[in-house]
Amino acid sequence: MFRTPTIRVLTLLSLLPVTSLGAQAPAATLIRQVRVFDGSRLLSARDVLLQNDRIAAIGTTIPAPAGALVVDGANRTLLPGLIDSHTHAYGDALSDALAFGVTTALDMFTDPGEAAARRAEQKAGTASARADLFSAGVLTTVPKGHGTEYGIPIPTIAVPESAQAFVDARIAEGSDYIKIILDDGSAYGIKLPTLSQATLVAVVRAAHARKKMAVVHVGTLADARMAIDAGADGLMHLFVDRAPDAQFGKFVAAHHAFVVPTLTVLRSIAGTSAGSELAADARLSPYLSATGRNTLLSSFPFKNPSGYAAAEASVKQLKAAGATILAGTDAPNPGTAHGISMHRELELLVHAGLTPTEALVAGTSAPARAFSLRDRGTIAVGQRADLLLVDGDPTQDIMAARAIVSVWKGGVALDRAKVASTIAAQRVKGDAPALGLVSSFDDGTPKASFGMGWMISTDRMAGGTSAATITLADGGATNTPKSLDVQGNIAAGLPYAWGGVMFMPSKQPMKATDLSKAQAIRFWAKGDGRTYKVMVFSESKGRAPLTADFVAGSEWKEFVFPISSFGGIDGHDIQGIAFTAGPDAGIFAFKLDEVRVQ
Repeated sequence: MFRTPTIRVLTLLSLLPVTSLGAQAPAATLIRQVRVFDGSRLLSARDVLLQNDRIAAIGTTIPAPAGALVVDGANRTLLPGLIDSHTHAYGDALSDALAFGVTTALDMFTDPGEAAARRAEQKAGTASARADLFSAGVLTTVPKGHGTEYGIPIPTIAVPESAQAFVDARIAEGSDYIKIILDDGSAYGIKLPTLSQATLVAVVRAAHARKKMAVVHVGTLADARMAIDAGADGLMHLFVDRAPDAQFGKFVAAHHAFVVPTLTVLRSIAGTSAGSELAADARLSPYLSATGRNTLLSSFPFKNPSGYAAAEASVKQLKAAGATILAGTDAPNPGTAHGISMHRELELLVHAGLTPTEALVAGTSAPARAFSLRDRGTIAVGQRADLLLVDGDPTQDIMAARAIVSVWKGGVALDRAKVASTIAAQRVKGDAPALGLVSSFDDGTPKASFGMGWMISTDRMAGGTSAATITLADGGATNTPKSLDVQGNIAAGLPYAWGGVMFMPSKQPMKATDLSKAQAIRFWAKGDGRTYKVMVFSESKGRAPLTADFVAGSEWKEFVFPISSFGGIDGHDIQGIAFTAGPDAGIFAFKLDEVRVQ
């Protein structure tokens, strides 16, 4: 899915080690008299014995081994660990996911080196504190196609003749399956190049020649049909450009393909993500990291309100036709977050017509079967002890899956209390700088008195082609020596195009900084007479900026914007302040001076 075009440094560039919040597994764990959803059906009260990393026994009266930890399962349900069939797992994504019962993440585009390191940890048995990762590695896209806009060079493919070599290179990097982009952005109001039909067919055949699955990201009904006709094993996303034709569900089922609808992210594109409802759920909120909260409360800059109805209609068709549906979130796109959004996805699948049991199948045994993960997704003797214990019965009420009691990964119980306490501590903000003058530019540099200084910001990371430059100009607002000269061109093609300059108040990119003692943003500006925007990024408001307009006329003028005028924020978690042109296309030029936060 197309990520929100916010001004940030990709965390793919600065992956951090995950802090272990697991524990050593006891000699054995016996869960007594618990309802068991085994991946396909609900079993009445059973005892389930875990030994090492496996399910050792299931029965009605299992004696507790010496030293075993005994867990009361009365009025509770034991589920296989959830499998998110569409994520982008970098940073702390996998540890975030585990806190919500997601024990396996099927990644659809991440750094191959990082994926290889995670696989090595899994093989060594040192990954008990995070979800397991299976990954496509680098996705398959054309030059300047979707996937190239994030500021990191990636290999691309242009002609069918390159398909086998391209696929072989991905497999050599460790890709577990091949992810293909077939999407020109038209469903989202943007224009991007994409694969030709011939290249698509060649890549699918190349993957199958090496016994690898080929899954295809689509945006339109035509894309979806083309991908299935080409032999794709599965669709990533449902289309949002129009309602499904009458035969779509039967068409998918007849080709034995699966679909990952990603209703959560499609709902976000429609402008109704309900991320705030998830974030406020007392059963979930204590385990939601600051990063997760940020993405969950964010929104896309474009909207497609009619597209979600088409997606729901497609789910109903797919169910009626008996096609395979898998639960996936596309986290961390706007309106989603790792782990927590799986609970939203299950809820939306039920709303779209699946029974709670069918939704749980879509989040457990169905993806395990589709991706040939034979050791997980079900509760049976010999299977991995990746498990989720919840209060109540989610086969009757899918919302009960949110009432998590315990999570086991490979037989090791996650210390969820420690997760909650760590997150609570991280929410206590520090990094409160001395306020006042940010920059006068009189030293001839774009330095700032605190934070990271000034940097160019444009829509290029979102597939746009706008450009900007910054230089130091002679003459300031109040007869001072220098000012900051910002010039560039806003290119047509994106409804949210931008270009300009940004200041980050922390020395770490996009880290929330406490500016709550500040009353206003003050600055002087002059320019070409265009209307410009002050954009404030606040962690609690998500990735979408809060904006105010100002006109940079031919003479210097001071502007004062109260902090509270930006969506009513109090300034306690400011990530960045930008001054930009856009979205109207054309050349722009303005100057800034005497910028203050005070």
